Amino acid sequence: MSQPDPDAWRRQVRRWLATVLEPARAPESVGEAADLAVFHNLPEDEERRLLERCRAYQRARFDAGYQALTLPADKGGAGLTAAHVAVFAQEESAFEVPPSTELISVTVRLVAMAVSLFGTAEQLHDHARAFLRTDLLACQLFSEPGAGSDLAALRTRARQEDGGEWVIDGQKVWTSGAQFADYGLLLARTDPDVVKQAGITAFLVPMDATGVEVRPIRQMSGGASFNEVFLSGVRVPDRLRIGRPGQGWEVATTTLAFERTASGSGNRRKGGTFTDVLALARSLGRTSDPLVRQRLADLYIRAALRAATVDRVARTSAAGGRPGPEASLTKLMASDLLTRTGQAAAELMGARISADTGEPGTFAWTRHLLGAPGYRLAGGTDQIQRNLIGERVLKLPSEPRADRAPFSRLPGN
Repeated sequence: MSQPDPDAWRRQVRRWLATVLEPARAPESVGEAADLAVFHNLPEDEERRLLERCRAYQRARFDAGYQALTLPADKGGAGLTAAHVAVFAQEESAFEVPPSTELISVTVRLVAMAVSLFGTAEQLHDHARAFLRTDLLACQLFSEPGAGSDLAALRTRARQEDGGEWVIDGQKVWTSGAQFADYGLLLARTDPDVVKQAGITAFLVPMDATGVEVRPIRQMSGGASFNEVFLSGVRVPDRLRIGRPGQGWEVATTTLAFERTASGSGNRRKGGTFTDVLALARSLGRTSDPLVRQRLADLYIRAALRAATVDRVARTSAAGGRPGPEASLTKLMASDLLTRTGQAAAELMGARISADTGEPGTFAWTRHLLGAPGYRLAGGTDQIQRNLIGERVLKLPSEPRADRAPFSRLPGN
């Protein structure tokens, strides 16, 4: 099937967006009221209302054929190219899009894509479509307290009983939106007698299943959008297994590649931006300071480079293909830019950043400063991103590995 011309398609997208969204407000009207938090920090009732706003837009987008643009049509997507993704993002930026939460992004951009690529025909029908449309919400049950950045060292276990049902025991951590999710995409060790990457299997776990307990984690910014999830004798039917037994690592790496792409290039505001720092400098009368001007120029250049890199990665991605290690570059640039943006704001305000003095648009920066370090961990730490770039993009020699033995023989197991 021929692809629609991007320019003609752009006009079509613009017309549709105008029917469901309001035009974006001018930057000067946003300024002081902008949400500078990197991660959401809302009371539960407000978070639920925001989720419903986001879901209404995602459903409208799905029903109009604009969801999962590069996913092949037989997998539930639109079957378009990365160029069409870039066009849609450009047009969408001109409208007031509901501020997507981490849970919405995980559901649509990560779990839905993983189920679409690795799921059975039944799973595509029952779950992938529902995730893409956000009729069902899904969290990501990957990280564990004892594994750190080495995801393949996970210790959550799943054993299969004679009737085919799986019984899961373990603990997950840093799970965004678990308290609102219907399902969790979970990685569990199903074979400890092979190398650690080969013995992992992926499952969709109902979050209301007996034995699932969600405990919120209070962050230093005051929010509790992350959770610990405990699994004690959780029974999951084999029909909710994603991919083959032992294929979980492939599911995980594919999902994480989508996460890095989403983290590095998503449209959702994550903390303060160059525009916000510039507005702050103007409000404090600091724009004539040559050192401040130098810092502002550096931020502007880095923001422009990141935007150009995101566009380049998107345009060189094969239509419907899986994101490659280049996604690590956009993720690394995004977390670095967040850190530098917070540092610039802190230098402008000095001690005033630590207390609410009543000055508009100042104390809000504390939420950025306290959230930015966490973004360097989400989707894989900065160190992991550098390893991926070095080994898979620059083709540098791999680091020496001492964990090639079966998982059960590794120290601590």
